[in-house]
Amino acid sequence: MIYRKLHCGSRACSGRWVAQYLDLAFCQVAAYTVAHIAACGRHGLSVVKNLSPNMSRKVSGPEIEHVIQLLARMPGLGPRSARKAALALLKKRNELLLPLSQALATAFEKIVECPICGNLDTVSPCSLCQDPRRDKSLIVVVEEIGDLWALERAGVLSGLYHVLGGHLSPLDGVGPDKLNIAPLIERAGSGEVKEILLALNATVEGQSTAHYLTEQLETTGVAVSRLAQGVPVGGELDYLDEGTLAAAIKSRRRV
Repeated sequence: MIYRKLHCGSRACSGRWVAQYLDLAFCQVAAYTVAHIAACGRHGLSVVKNLSPNMSRKVSGPEIEHVIQLLARMPGLGPRSARKAALALLKKRNELLLPLSQALATAFEKIVECPICGNLDTVSPCSLCQDPRRDKSLIVVVEEIGDLWALERAGVLSGLYHVLGGHLSPLDGVGPDKLNIAPLIERAGSGEVKEILLALNATVEGQSTAHYLTEQLETTGVAVSRLAQGVPVGGELDYLDEGTLAAAIKSRRRV
């Protein structure tokens, strides 16, 4: 930060100390200072105009800005978070940036999409589809790969998976032809599958997608089930919304 005393040229002006920042994004010149200089007449206006080129000066080259722009495209990262992430990578180039770049290059070359379930892995078909210990009579349908990974972390299912690649959303132009629904119908009709578990999100789009899949799977003759909805583990009834309570009551079972 550079402090500089600016005098507008007027006899009544004693000058003001102004903090000049090299990056416009961090420029915090006090409003009263700019107003004072501008109000001092012709000389003051020229001083304000002369300040603009200095305050809009960039602190990084186009290469760093390109890295920040790419990071800002990641989910959950905005411009400020991307700038912080880029700065952390650049500060630890040998410990973090270089290994990360090598890992990304390796992932780009070796990771492929499984032609059967849609999972990502370094082998094709993926490790889950090749595992002989898996229950081939059960297919768990999920919207995204992240949902598949979440169920695997829970470790409660031993069946195979099928990733739709999203959910039905007519407003966004996502129809059945843009999802992996046709391969699912083909897998369900192979004769080896006995149950299709629809592990979709409990949203309006997820519910409509589950309803559509249920209708499409009727011709295959396999049993179609869905995840139970209701009171979460450790949840208190007083803090639950009406929709969750209604779903819990409808899904009640004998003990």
